[in-house]
Amino acid sequence: MDDIPLSGLLIALAVLLIVSGFFAAAETSMMALNRYRLKHLAKRGHRGARLTAYLLDHTDKLLGVILLGNNLLNAASAALVTVITLRLFGDSEWMITASTLAVTFLILVFSEVTPKVLGAAYPERIAFPAGYVLTPLLKLVYPVIWFVNLFVNALLWMLRLKPSLHGASAALNMEELRTLVLEGGHYIPPKHHSILVNLFELEKTTVGDVMTPRNQIEAIDLDAPLETIREQIVTCHHSRLLAYREKLDNVLGVITVRKLLRHVQNDEISAATLTESMREPYFIPAGTSLLTQMQLFQENQRRTGVVVDEYGELLGLVTLDDLLEEIVGEFTTIAPGQTGSYRKQDDGSWLVDGASPLRDLNRKLKLDFPLSGPKTLNGLILEHFEDIPEAGVSFKLGGHTLEILQTQDRSVKVVRLFPAPPPPA
Repeated sequence: MDDIPLSGLLIALAVLLIVSGFFAAAETSMMALNRYRLKHLAKRGHRGARLTAYLLDHTDKLLGVILLGNNLLNAASAALVTVITLRLFGDSEWMITASTLAVTFLILVFSEVTPKVLGAAYPERIAFPAGYVLTPLLKLVYPVIWFVNLFVNALLWMLRLKPSLHGASAALNMEELRTLVLEGGHYIPPKHHSILVNLFELEKTTVGDVMTPRNQIEAIDLDAPLETIREQIVTCHHSRLLAYREKLDNVLGVITVRKLLRHVQNDEISAATLTESMREPYFIPAGTSLLTQMQLFQENQRRTGVVVDEYGELLGLVTLDDLLEEIVGEFTTIAPGQTGSYRKQDDGSWLVDGASPLRDLNRKLKLDFPLSGPKTLNGLILEHFEDIPEAGVSFKLGGHTLEILQTQDRSVKVVRLFPAPPPPA
């Protein structure tokens, strides 16, 4: 090297540091890539993504070629700095020590930390072009990598370690996938984002959470006079009605109103026509998850189910529409007289029906009432007081102020709700 000018040595040192930085940036960017986006781009034919995916499927070889190049270049940089020091200052031990510290600083700043920060910040911009360089380089130095990996595998065997390097699994469980969707909300249209989040809740939500409660079910008493039944069919707001005798627990079937309209118009309503239009009831345990029940509706070709408890007592009614609304939001009209309404007042408060489901209140009014216990606002209030409160009582629950306006038949009918103020910025 005595024939090489000092300027040439300095230029060579700069080149070694830059190329070493390339390997460091390539390593970090490869590991920081979003594997799912990488697979998506590779399937769409992105050549850089395909090369990168191939390298990541052979992680041991990828790390081998990167670390081989990085360490060789760093060692060469250290040797070159020693040569430059001897040229400038002779064989002074102090200057050689100082040059060692200097080259360590240069390697850290220009070949390690800065390139790796850039690789982590811009993984695709660095990893994809790097794939064009590393792929042929891997083929070129493959014998060296193979020889080094012999010792690596032997050491891992001695340590009883068996890392999965070939196509390492990146499977996500449901909670991790839900977090991925929540964090990716800025890149998904709001409606799609809402549907995806609701899908993850289907497994946790049961039919008991979304059913129409027993006291709100509209049903036909088959022992009632035919004129009463006819009037009920003409004025009902549902496409299907439960049919029972004596008491609602004695459900005999589900009547499709559409099939009876012709008989009603022709004044041909009779016990026989009611029986012909009736289908046997489909009973559902209250603890069945919505996801399972949706599959069961599909398998049994049913749209309506009667929800029962562990003792077989009727609790409510659930339909396919109820399940679909949990995914896409409400799309059905509310029948007159149906409970669960919310009316906003001029002072910002809400008049809420006591029978309103807590899930609907939380979703529509952006509240955070607990869902692990009672299903309705009335049930939550009764659990809170452990008694039936009188009208005019005000109290705080879940950070919200509530005032009971009306009670009737041992239940809370109407509540004024004052949402909690937003937290200070």
